[in-house]
Amino acid sequence: MSTDERILLTPQGKEDLVHELEQLRYAKRPQLLERIQELSSEGDVSDNSEYEDVKEELVQLESRIREIENILSDAQVVEHEQTPSGAIGFGAIVTLVDADGVEETWTIVGPQEANARLGRISNVSPVGSALLGKRVGDTIVVSAPGGETRFTIKEVR
Repeated sequence: MSTDERILLTPQGKEDLVHELEQLRYAKRPQLLERIQELSSEGDVSDNSEYEDVKEELVQLESRIREIENILSDAQVVEHEQTPSGAIGFGAIVTLVDADGVEETWTIVGPQEANARLGRISNVSPVGSALLGKRVGDTIVVSAPGGETRFTIKEVR
């Protein structure tokens, strides 16, 4: 990551990362370390695939812990960016309507907390970036591999 790239988090995003970090440090890591100790006390681990799997899981866990620590140390927590003109900003909750009348509601967040299943879309994604600066009633056109999609902005909170 470049040093001039801002990491933006919503307050909820920061809270979620802090919670995940605590779970990894104080619940998951001790479980893995205990399992490694159990497996190594059983004797020769040189051909033990379960031992190797648990070690690999621990390496991945440690990597995720470092990643979260780095995100939290560099992050700027941003409440919903309200603009005087009512334009959409980071943290906004936006309801869109497509050409078929189907509504979708998204919260605009940073890439670190984007999760489509939870209705969180990154501010740098095609839809998220197209929404920034727009207002209720505006129409955006988003290009995707399947073609262009038009959305009308119905509501901004």
